Amino acid sequence: MDSINYNLTGTVFDIQRFSLHDGPGIRTIVFLKGCPLSCKWCSNPESQSIKPVIMYKAADCLHCGRCMTACRKGAISPEHKNWVNRDLCSGCGECANACPAGALVLKGKTMSIQQVIRELKKDATTYRRSGGGITLSGGEPLVQYEFASELLQACKGQGWHTAIETTGVGSREAIEKVIPYVDTVLLDLKHMDSGQHKKFTGIGNEPVIKNAPEICKISKTVIRVPVIPGFNYSVEAIKAISEFARTLAGIRTIHLLPYHSFGENKYGLLGQDYTMKQVKPLAPEDLEECRTVVESYGFQCIIGG
Repeated sequence: MDSINYNLTGTVFDIQRFSLHDGPGIRTIVFLKGCPLSCKWCSNPESQSIKPVIMYKAADCLHCGRCMTACRKGAISPEHKNWVNRDLCSGCGECANACPAGALVLKGKTMSIQQVIRELKKDATTYRRSGGGITLSGGEPLVQYEFASELLQACKGQGWHTAIETTGVGSREAIEKVIPYVDTVLLDLKHMDSGQHKKFTGIGNEPVIKNAPEICKISKTVIRVPVIPGFNYSVEAIKAISEFARTLAGIRTIHLLPYHSFGENKYGLLGQDYTMKQVKPLAPEDLEECRTVVESYGFQCIIGG
């Protein structure tokens, strides 16, 4: 393991403690900003841009005008959709600092490896007792691959189990720098048809198909499939994913994640439209037929987490 640069900085938008669904044991999830995909069902749309973004809660706004005075870019005004001109906003957070009601919230801040490790150490006893550890999520952690690599090495230096939630979309250099320091990879497979993949995520699936075999060779990998009505909620789509998973080294488990709309309200806070409003969330029992398909290929199938 190389000498760790504890002064290296990255953009983090959340640190979530006591998670039970993102790797073994009780875990802390570090959410990194930046993602090459723009999935229509994304529950963290604030993560897609690598720069910090402002979320505006209209119901909490006092219309006091302090945010407009604080903004040096002139990006805050009632004339703008949801008060924020996203083209002018630099994500400095001065408006959020000036808001007395918390109606403006900055999502994303620069943190050093040292600062993140300091936060993670607060739960070190929990990791040890539960067999848990640290999970990097996003966004797509491979976007900030140098920061992710250093952070993972620092976590390994503490003796913590490491995991990463990834779309599999990243450069060869990103994979070579990050994945060797990951104990468990939670790899999304969304659709085997590149056209459908691009229609719903913004890009084709070619990078995933190319990178998945390499990722599986380097680290223990669990496949996760977000099951979305109108996209891949069909026997044919799940069968195609299972067939591809069977070509990958060491895959024993596939998780089927039922579609939910938990992140819908965030789109409004960002001044965006949620295009999946008419799609009904799936219950675990709705995926029993899909489970049967996955198990027919010899995989353990877990619905959820």
